[in-house]
Amino acid sequence: MIQTVIFDMDGVIVDTEPVHKYAYFQHFEELNIPVTEEQFSKFTGNSTRNVFQNLKELFNLEQDVEDLIQRKRSIFNDAFDTKEDLELLEGVEKLIQEFHQKGMQLILASSASKVTIDRVFKRFNLHQYFTHIVSGEDFPKSKPDPAIFVHAASLSIASKENCIIIEDSTNGVKAAKAAGIFCVGYNSFHSKLQDLSAADVIINHFDELSFEKVAQF
Repeated sequence: MIQTVIFDMDGVIVDTEPVHKYAYFQHFEELNIPVTEEQFSKFTGNSTRNVFQNLKELFNLEQDVEDLIQRKRSIFNDAFDTKEDLELLEGVEKLIQEFHQKGMQLILASSASKVTIDRVFKRFNLHQYFTHIVSGEDFPKSKPDPAIFVHAASLSIASKENCIIIEDSTNGVKAAKAAGIFCVGYNSFHSKLQDLSAADVIINHFDELSFEKVAQF
């Protein structure tokens, strides 16, 4: 029986992806580097550090990775604070509340930085539902490397066989499966260009899940 649900954040709980994309492309313009939409789509699920480590090598950038990260985060934070229409994805808050009320352990495992996670969780009052928060910035490699999910599962009250992961990206699904954990692929309209076919179950809306359904996975 499933006792722990491990959530990704961006694209699963809240759609900050457009804000991240805006910040990245503003920064790319400042750096005068021609990152294409196709190249950018392959970075989905990666930490900011990994993105800039790749881009520094690809475009021979002179700036330190740390400086690149801080500039992008600065643009993101300004956009995040002024974006009034930022909302939780449809149905996810109700599902999180149901899981919590019925005793399901909830863990967050996101490639986002701790600062970004905290901004989102404070804005939407989510801290009360989650026992642990795991950030990708604590791991040298991003998804599809499974380390973040292996660590999240180690924090579970149950074995990894009694955990599931909810993911919306190709890299996230690959990481979940590499960790040996049951994966629900969330195929939202934000998941364009993402391949969720390796997931154990694919849903299009959170109303397709409930405590009873998940407990039996």
